[in-house]
Amino acid sequence: MELTTELVDALRVRVFATRQAMGEAAGKDVVAKIQVLLREKERIRMIFAAAPSQNELLDYLASVESMDWSRIEVFHMDEYVGLPANVPERFSSFLKKRLFDRVKPYRTHLIDDQPSVKVTLRKYAHLLTEAPIDIVCLGIGENGHLAFNDPPVADFNDPQIIKVVELDSICRQQQVNDGCFPSLDAVPKEALTLTIPALLSGSHLFCVVPGVTKQQAVKAVLNDAIHTNCPATILRKHPDCTLYVDQDSYGAIA
Repeated sequence: MELTTELVDALRVRVFATRQAMGEAAGKDVVAKIQVLLREKERIRMIFAAAPSQNELLDYLASVESMDWSRIEVFHMDEYVGLPANVPERFSSFLKKRLFDRVKPYRTHLIDDQPSVKVTLRKYAHLLTEAPIDIVCLGIGENGHLAFNDPPVADFNDPQIIKVVELDSICRQQQVNDGCFPSLDAVPKEALTLTIPALLSGSHLFCVVPGVTKQQAVKAVLNDAIHTNCPATILRKHPDCTLYVDQDSYGAIA
């Protein structure tokens, strides 16, 4: 059940009673946009976030049998540096299990820090800029990050497409809170991330943010000045972004 909607600058905000309702609503909107775009062009290009917050959205997308994934090229937005290939903690492993292996896209481009980070940066930037990005499915971190653009490294005018970043302690602790790592020491300290301009280059953004641990970040996104102190505030400037939240992340309804 949808509880309320609002518009904050250009950002559409939809609030749902439950996390499941939120994820399914976002999924339906993404599917509808994909279907419109596939009537207009031969193929489309999508970027996905890898996080438990995206589970309901990804499961919905995988369940729609009428979707023609053979015409969809997919990317993801961040990856740890230094983890062994194919371990479950890698974001590429998460997305393969949750979506990519289930739907078999036309092409799947995974961020791989081997054989070297420098080579990966060059190749992935080239792939991303070969053609426009149509859809970005993203979330927001507990510290307001987009992908791994934490407040200390976020740059709204970043000249890069993808870069190496040092993860801040709040971001790393979130990975433990989400059950992705057993302890803070196990979380890598560096990652590769698409920059904020790269994410905002997508024509249509669908941002899914459930859970009480995200409540402060959502409050900042909707109320604070647009600033890298909370990188996700920049979503209020995108011409077509919808934020999906549940009652836990939104807080009390007046």
